[in-house]
Amino acid sequence: MPVDPYILLLLGTVGLAALVPARGTSADVASGASTAAIAFLFFLYGARLSTREALDGLRHWRLHGTVLACTFVIFPLLGLAARGLVPVFLTNPLYQGLLFLTLVPSTIQSSIAFTSMARGNVPAAICAGSFSSLVGIVITPLLAAALLGSSGGGFSADSLLEIVLQLLVPFLAGQLTRRWIGGFVARHKKVLGLVDRGSILLVVYTAFSEGMVQGIWHQVSPLRLGGLLVVEAVLLALMLALTWYGAKALRFDREDRIAIQFAGSKKSLASGLPMASVLFGAHASLAVLPLMLFHQMQLMVCAVIAKRRSHDPIPAETDETAATGEAATTGETAATGEAATTGEAAATGRTAGVTPAGPASTSRTAVGTVTRSG
Repeated sequence: MPVDPYILLLLGTVGLAALVPARGTSADVASGASTAAIAFLFFLYGARLSTREALDGLRHWRLHGTVLACTFVIFPLLGLAARGLVPVFLTNPLYQGLLFLTLVPSTIQSSIAFTSMARGNVPAAICAGSFSSLVGIVITPLLAAALLGSSGGGFSADSLLEIVLQLLVPFLAGQLTRRWIGGFVARHKKVLGLVDRGSILLVVYTAFSEGMVQGIWHQVSPLRLGGLLVVEAVLLALMLALTWYGAKALRFDREDRIAIQFAGSKKSLASGLPMASVLFGAHASLAVLPLMLFHQMQLMVCAVIAKRRSHDPIPAETDETAATGEAATTGETAATGEAATTGEAAATGRTAGVTPAGPASTSRTAVGTVTRSG
């Protein structure tokens, strides 16, 4: 089972915040740096995301509509249904975090990697992940405001303005400047990726520090964490089954079903953590915990599924189609060859029947003469 090294870094950051939380002036500095980091993250998201690729993918609108429905409709409905697990399995703060993770957009990189490994439709996975991220910039905060309400930290006009300024404006700025800085961002992808991850670690440290100072973590027991893991395992299993068999019922082929399953069943940690920091404020530490656990779980499970799908035999219909095509081609070639040969033979025969008529007639005459002479 693969363990994402970045998850280990995140857990180490949580441990650091638990042992040495930022307080007083250092907390103010960390908060300001976290705000700047979130804005920079979404600026980079905008600079990286090819709007043309995302919109070009709309030609395969059935597939992308299915992925969006899984990400922003079915997932949230399952999250709302989990409300009945409070307070038996989940505390209310953990449930709010679980509901938030169902609102987050899909991943891009891991969806592409797993789709490629399973021999699925990689271009569709690229477009589906990109389009989900693009839509999620707007849809996720709106869904959070509608479904979480005041429990998500209070969605006033000020908080919505903060969402626009910290998330949407930097993202749009990145999109607008992409034509000038897109090449630079692509060339320095590795370095900027480290900046991305470092910024997210800073956001996590700030959120968990604030939670430690306010004593939020005393609300969570090991038993509750175990209950959360069970609920998330069931949620992931349901989405994996729904995306696979639902796509099959909609008559998508194998490659498209693979792309739908991996893009429609996963959630983006990179997008969700900064959003949670803006949306939940002091309660962000508990809000991001379900997302962090779900992220690692989805990587481990999807890696196993992708490896198994990579060994799947070629579908029977593909073999039949290929055989039929080969037979048709061979038949046409053979028919053409036979026709050509027959035609040539006929032509030769006709020519032979006309041109050598004199010798043949002479032979018959000669035979007759010899007979009569004998």
